[in-house]
Amino acid sequence: MSFLNELINSENDEILREELQDRIDIVTHKIKFMDKVPVVCLDTFNMQSLVLADEINAAGGILETEILGAVYIIYYQQGKTLNDLMREVPALLDPNWSAVKNGRIILLNDDPNKLRTPANVVMLIEDFAEMLHPGFFIFGYEGDKWIRFGV
Repeated sequence: MSFLNELINSENDEILREELQDRIDIVTHKIKFMDKVPVVCLDTFNMQSLVLADEINAAGGILETEILGAVYIIYYQQGKTLNDLMREVPALLDPNWSAVKNGRIILLNDDPNKLRTPANVVMLIEDFAEMLHPGFFIFGYEGDKWIRFGV
């Protein structure tokens, strides 16, 4: 997680830096006792995306190369809102995928105005932890920044 340490250490506000580190410590402490969750992150062309790989890994996920082996499928496309994804994703889903059969499709909102600040990355890791480990993490971002999508 060196990318995360570098990012948090780049925060100039010492109090905020300590708060962010505490928040990450909570996530990492809990997930070290859990199995990694296989995840595929797809864009709206059903192409695998690695843009969020570090954040998914930090939240206890592991990027799966085979879509049939994914427990969760996360749809994320830069510049796409939840409304955009809700319109586009249903046509992309294959009912044979186990994540589809088990209702484990997640849509992640992109805010093009949001900068990649340490606070925003920590919040994204919390999002992924809440997505991948329901019941173990409750940060309250579901419905605003991401949703579980059922067909």
